[in-house]
Amino acid sequence: MAATPRKPALPIDDLLPEITAALRANNNLVLQAEPGAGKTTRVPPALLEVVPGEVIVLEPRRLPARMAARRVAWEMNEQAGETVGFQVRFEEAIGPRTRLRFVTEGILIRRLISDPLLPSVDAIVLDEFHERHIDSDLALALLRRLQQTTRPDLKIIVMSATLDAAPVAEFLGNCEMLYAAGRVFPLTVEHTPYSVEPLHVQVRQAVERLHRENHTGHTLVFLPGAAEIRRTMRECDGIARAAGLLMLPLYGDLSPAEQDRAVGPSTQPKLILSTNVAESSVTVEGVTAVIDSGIARVAAHSPWTGLPTLEIRRISKASATQRGGRAGRTAPGRVLRLYAEADFAQRAEHDRPEILRTDLSQLALTLRALDLRMGDVVWLDAPETIAVDHAEALLDRLGAAGAMARRLARFPLPPRLARMLVAAEDAGVAQEGATAAALLSVGASVERNDLLEAMDAQFAVPDHRVRQTESQLRRLVRKGQTKHTGDSDEPLLRAMLQGFPDRVARRRTGKEILLGTGITAEMTGAAPLYEFMVVLDAEDRSDKPLPLVRMAARFEPDWLIDLFPDRVREESTLVWNRSAQRVEATTSLRYEGLLLQEWRDAKPDAEAAAAMLAHEAVVAGIARFVDETAMENLQARAAFAGLQAPDVEAELRQLCLGLTRFSMDELRKAAVGLLPSMEARLDAQHLRDLAPGTLKLKAGRALKVHYETGKPPWIESRMQDFFGMSDGPRIGPDQTPVVMHLLGPNNRAVQTTSDLAGFWQRLYPEVRRGLMRRYPKQKWPENPLRPNAQPKEPTTPPRT
Repeated sequence: MAATPRKPALPIDDLLPEITAALRANNNLVLQAEPGAGKTTRVPPALLEVVPGEVIVLEPRRLPARMAARRVAWEMNEQAGETVGFQVRFEEAIGPRTRLRFVTEGILIRRLISDPLLPSVDAIVLDEFHERHIDSDLALALLRRLQQTTRPDLKIIVMSATLDAAPVAEFLGNCEMLYAAGRVFPLTVEHTPYSVEPLHVQVRQAVERLHRENHTGHTLVFLPGAAEIRRTMRECDGIARAAGLLMLPLYGDLSPAEQDRAVGPSTQPKLILSTNVAESSVTVEGVTAVIDSGIARVAAHSPWTGLPTLEIRRISKASATQRGGRAGRTAPGRVLRLYAEADFAQRAEHDRPEILRTDLSQLALTLRALDLRMGDVVWLDAPETIAVDHAEALLDRLGAAGAMARRLARFPLPPRLARMLVAAEDAGVAQEGATAAALLSVGASVERNDLLEAMDAQFAVPDHRVRQTESQLRRLVRKGQTKHTGDSDEPLLRAMLQGFPDRVARRRTGKEILLGTGITAEMTGAAPLYEFMVVLDAEDRSDKPLPLVRMAARFEPDWLIDLFPDRVREESTLVWNRSAQRVEATTSLRYEGLLLQEWRDAKPDAEAAAAMLAHEAVVAGIARFVDETAMENLQARAAFAGLQAPDVEAELRQLCLGLTRFSMDELRKAAVGLLPSMEARLDAQHLRDLAPGTLKLKAGRALKVHYETGKPPWIESRMQDFFGMSDGPRIGPDQTPVVMHLLGPNNRAVQTTSDLAGFWQRLYPEVRRGLMRRYPKQKWPENPLRPNAQPKEPTTPPRT
């Protein structure tokens, strides 16, 4: 006789008939259920009565997938792997009778690639959809497309506690939305004022407060990442011992056994320090207090640098509600939020979907493996165009199209690492490639920033996460490929280049390196010992001035020529040697923006060198080569005559063409002929007629004519030189009066005029009297038009 199922009552039980009825009537449903309602463990098994085939439940992480499957199996008096099973990376419990599978998002995506119609699957549940992982958005889009094309019978159920349900229901054809209340236990939420103390200190203070207030039960602390967890564990060690707490970490990279220990039953009160892995999972029995840091480490992508970013950001209100709900699942609880209530009020309602903030290359690769592109799929939130363009460009660069796209999609790796592993397969070093890909995908903490050294360290002291991934990848690589013989690392290093063709770099100074994209980055750890490297693990961080490179590997420039000949080009360039004041020619070999080799060219292109030298001469100042005043005068003469003056730089360029050494010293010697050359280019006779260089006065004196741009021409001489002239000279096409500077005996201008006749008539008598007093020995005739006439004797007044 079969044992009676162990099913303690849960709030959602009363809603199950309505849920199953809705799914018999329609194929889509959106369910919003409060924390503690029991949706994850009760809704999926109820679907087994609705559909004849398999039911797949999509969970955002491995831990909740395993926990949910085990809980449902326990409630059915079975072991996981019988009617109910789970399938996550590195672990599964699936049997021939399994109809209900709890899987992670990546598992479903790969199944869609290998089995696009899902013929044995009749219902798929997307649980905790509020997290909006990129794979969950992709799964929803592909399932909806499948339902609308070839599988109209497929049932899609979307569930979450804090879901914005209306947009999802609209996306699913305006399907029905149901709401389930959660288990009601009193929950006290307290906010703490802003503190300048580090986060780990604030957590310790919160734990001490709970201990002083005689808190009973387990305490769950939410922290941004593993580094913060380790730091907080050290800080809280004393209070944990004093309070008799079993302190345990909980994050995604822990082994299943370590995760199970953190969430499993315990008679000793536990202090669980967790990332948001515990935010959306089945109930952790006995948790009655939550300490919420209010922040999470969020992966994103910088389209400008092309590098991933990892930032600590404030969580949304929905996420804070999820976290707090962990404390009131099985008993009254309390929540200590390490941020002010005003801070909470200003937060976003929901977290921004991952599809709008992270790299889309993995998503685009999945679509290509299905012979689709981004535009072929309707999205709940369409990705941004610039992110799509970057992803498609990267896949094109990796050659990920057609058969190659499907080959890359076989591996549970990002496209770059999958391409590296495929290249390693082809080179006969698949085993080494699997180790390298595993180490890079896990992001194991190693002291060395060189991949080959890190692989040696992994061999000496294995990391269980790397070993797990390595074992999985080695099972997936092609069997029977030709094996590389010899001790050279070259085949593996060349394979890395094929996975990261746009991440080549060259050492600069110290730890700084220059990427081929022109971006300067900084190595973590020791400075690299080799000049050329391919960057394998890097991050663009807002708290650092430069992107950080955590892992690199050497390469030889010749390999780029072999692998990517169409991207290597030879360039001849001229540079201005400022210290030597000369033009120098160099020839360079470049891979895109990365300089591979450069050498000096003894014979630069004459015209280009002449143009550069002439330009630098103009920048330095033309006064270094010619009389600047004479140059300006010539240019003004030409302008006054209505002629186009020769361009100074163009004239210098012509002089430079005759040089054998393109230096300033050589140009200075040649520039002696600059003004004559420029004047010769003008019609000299025409220029003299319209803008004469000199004018001869009536008295015979020849005067230089001064020209200034925008002003009338002018001459200057002693006033006596103008005696006998009834009017001043006129020149130019419009017979422009020349401005005359009439100088006194001290060679200073007594008068400036262009109307000589008017000056003689109106002003000269008064000027004459002043000049006679100051310079009585000079002749100052009464009539300047007849300067040689005898002056009248002055009348002597009688003595009195």
